[in-house]
Amino acid sequence: MCDVTRREMLIGGAAILGLAATNTHGAVELASRKTSPMTPPEINKVDQLAEDVYFHEGDLLTHGHCNNGWIVFEDYVLVIDAGYPSAAKLILPKIRAITDKPIRFAFDTHHHGDHAYGNQILVDNGAVPIAHTGVLDEMKRYETGYYGGAPGRWEQTAPQRPDVKETRLKPPSVLFPKDLIFDDGKHRVELMHLGVAHTHGDAFAWLPKERIVFTGDACVNGPFNFVADGNVEQWIKTLDAAKTLGARVICPGHGPRDVTELLTVQQQFFQMLWSGVGKLVSAHKAAEDVRAAVPALMAEVKGNAGLARYVGTGFGGQVEKVYTEMTGRGFPAQPKSAAAGRDVHAHAHGLSRLA
Repeated sequence: MCDVTRREMLIGGAAILGLAATNTHGAVELASRKTSPMTPPEINKVDQLAEDVYFHEGDLLTHGHCNNGWIVFEDYVLVIDAGYPSAAKLILPKIRAITDKPIRFAFDTHHHGDHAYGNQILVDNGAVPIAHTGVLDEMKRYETGYYGGAPGRWEQTAPQRPDVKETRLKPPSVLFPKDLIFDDGKHRVELMHLGVAHTHGDAFAWLPKERIVFTGDACVNGPFNFVADGNVEQWIKTLDAAKTLGARVICPGHGPRDVTELLTVQQQFFQMLWSGVGKLVSAHKAAEDVRAAVPALMAEVKGNAGLARYVGTGFGGQVEKVYTEMTGRGFPAQPKSAAAGRDVHAHAHGLSRLA
């Protein structure tokens, strides 16, 4: 998983997107699985976490899909992360197999394409996209083509993904500056912005009754941390705030769901990264020396059994981002620079970077 590049993932996904869109799912796959927090989840299977609460682990390596969730309220369904258009098309029949209640809302945990480009599919099926105000700010910054400027990320992604090319960007139209609550007396979902993390518009979906949290990419379970659009120093603090919720089940933006400790492990990865780069900066090492130290830093993190799964092909870019935050400087230009990684990033975790 760690050795798969973002380009390979996109090409492979594009080759079979048509098959995925037309695949007929059997009753076993569509049937929800009522599971305990410790039950191993399965990719592309509906995972019932509690009454009316569902988690769906997306197929990242084959299709570039993020994880999704949905909550069935008394009168409607709230979807968490539409995903790419192909992902939205994939989960729609799975939701319909569970309930005939209308899908009224689609919550974007952040602005990246693998989480929000499928909005139009859900809008066509009756949903209204909602998000933190920072999501719209980020879309105006990066989706410049939509807002009348030069081609932005949507236009850069479309040639690689037929599902994107065949649809259109649909930014969220209902925005909240801090939090937004859904409560029908039986279920309560609190959408909350806890600070800058993976992006400047991250928000969580917290279910206090069930003690379940959907984190978007503020927390992932595997080598999927893309850092270029966020702030690592603030990310660590935002995870502190998320930990105070006391969640029993963590539904990350990518990778398997897990129990409470996942937030701590995600945070420890960044703390170790920050500490390692910080020692080099304190020793007044030049940017070239910090870049040369990437293999040693990687080996150190990999040596921690609990954190090793977070080390992937984007590790060098993560080191550079921390160095830039600390010093205001980047690494000397080279073919696989952080800037190049951002250019080819189809909004999913820097997997195109080589460490």
